[in-house]
Amino acid sequence: QAQLVESGGGLVRIGESLTLSCAFSGRVFSSYAMAWFRQAPGKERERVGAISWTGGNTDYADSVKGRFTISRDNAKNLAYLQMNNLQPEDTAIYYCAAHVGSNWNRMHAYEYTVWGQGTQVTVSS
Repeated sequence: QAQLVESGGGLVRIGESLTLSCAFSGRVFSSYAMAWFRQAPGKERERVGAISWTGGNTDYADSVKGRFTISRDNAKNLAYLQMNNLQPEDTAIYYCAAHVGSNWNRMHAYEYTVWGQGTQVTVSS
């Protein structure tokens, strides 16, 4: 079955940047639309953004628009989340997720069938 493994989390200061990676295996990567979610303590999991099968389309939450960029490399079976100008409210566990379906831009966590284990991002002042 398809599997996802995130990496790249860590502790950064306000205004710094971080790039998360998500390694896909087990199926044909280009058949899956991808998304990044995050979950802060005591809060619901929220979608950060999504990317279509070829990477030609992306969509972002308003809270990260202009600061975060999602990309993918189908030849390497990798997806990325580039995060710039990080703020304390970006502190969360970040998850990559995937689904195979007709609409690449799915908004809700329950619509994604494959999940990584998560990676912690902490932004300190």
